[in-house]
Amino acid sequence: MKSVLGIIAEYNPFHNGHLYQIEKAKEECNADYVVVVMSGNFVQRGLPAVMNKWDRAKIAIENGVDLVVELPTIFSISNAENFANGGIKILNELGIVNHVAFGMECDNLNSINEISELMLNEPQELSINIKEELQKGVSYPLARQNAIFKYTRNNAFKEILNKPNNILAIEYLKALKRISSPIIPIGIKRYMVDSNSESFNDSYASSSLIRKLIFENKWDKILQVVPKKSFSNLKKSYEDGRCAYDLKTFEREIIYKLRTMSIEEIKNLPDVSEGLENLIYKAVGETNNIDELINLIKNKRITQTKIQRIMLYALLGITKKDMDDSINIDPYIRILGFSKKGENLLKDIETNVITSIKRFEETNSKKELQRMLEIDKLSSNIYSIFYKNGSKTNLDYTQGLIK
Repeated sequence: MKSVLGIIAEYNPFHNGHLYQIEKAKEECNADYVVVVMSGNFVQRGLPAVMNKWDRAKIAIENGVDLVVELPTIFSISNAENFANGGIKILNELGIVNHVAFGMECDNLNSINEISELMLNEPQELSINIKEELQKGVSYPLARQNAIFKYTRNNAFKEILNKPNNILAIEYLKALKRISSPIIPIGIKRYMVDSNSESFNDSYASSSLIRKLIFENKWDKILQVVPKKSFSNLKKSYEDGRCAYDLKTFEREIIYKLRTMSIEEIKNLPDVSEGLENLIYKAVGETNNIDELINLIKNKRITQTKIQRIMLYALLGITKKDMDDSINIDPYIRILGFSKKGENLLKDIETNVITSIKRFEETNSKKELQRMLEIDKLSSNIYSIFYKNGSKTNLDYTQGLIK
């Protein structure tokens, strides 16, 4: 019987820490194959991926991944809960995955599991604590962190909830429990550096630091912290003008889109509530600079990441209904690429998989999945706008599987 390890990732970009996670997790569960559910062209912090999904899939396969499945855009730019739900539902739907590995800043999976149980089956007292914290005007993540500490009086829990990878780990466990998945979780402690660290540690650096180094053109430093198999493809994407850094890449498109929307249309974007639409509508009329726009909207309760996601929802035309549908539906399984060894896995997947967009559109009648795919196609068409060379539409139809 095959042992298959699943990972949910962005690989933005792929670095030595990711390679360590794959090798460590494979060792822990004695895996024969690695399947990765990877974000598409836009990622969970509300930003464009540094490279397009096909370039990143190619690098993943070069570094030991056997099968890359796309995490649909609506999940990849959602909050941590829906991001995790989408990834876990796909791994579970594949029907071949035995274990799922994820990074953590702590080294205690039991504590992560305790918090996931608490959040999934939220006691009334905890719910009241969260509401009280929100009334103080803080963001929801901070309100929840404070409320859980107040409820448990556990300092370790408070520290755990202060780290982004721990929060995702909690959401992965919640998602597994929610669908009663038989997939076994494996927590891998982050090695050497934290996720947003701005410093090197031996041959390791965070994705955020590597992205910064790419756009500072410091390739000698990048070579130290990414696998050699990744380096040449990463540099080629940059030299070909196909690397995106932040939302300024799509500044004009986002400002244009928001300025052509009514207050009611802005109100219908996911994560927009409690009059935020009025603030956004006013702010976008006062500046054509995206950094200034974010600063005009941001406050103690509204985080920059939340604003960035809202801007992507506007850019891609994603509505509250689209988001609700994503929560309540099992996503399709779209293959981006596979290794020679990984091709053996395809025949073991009993559910339908997408290897041809055109064929899927002709045979699938579920309107929610068709809409989800429309958003993926639009994200590819928009992402390629900034390319210095080779900017084309309809890449989802013309780009072959990565092998």
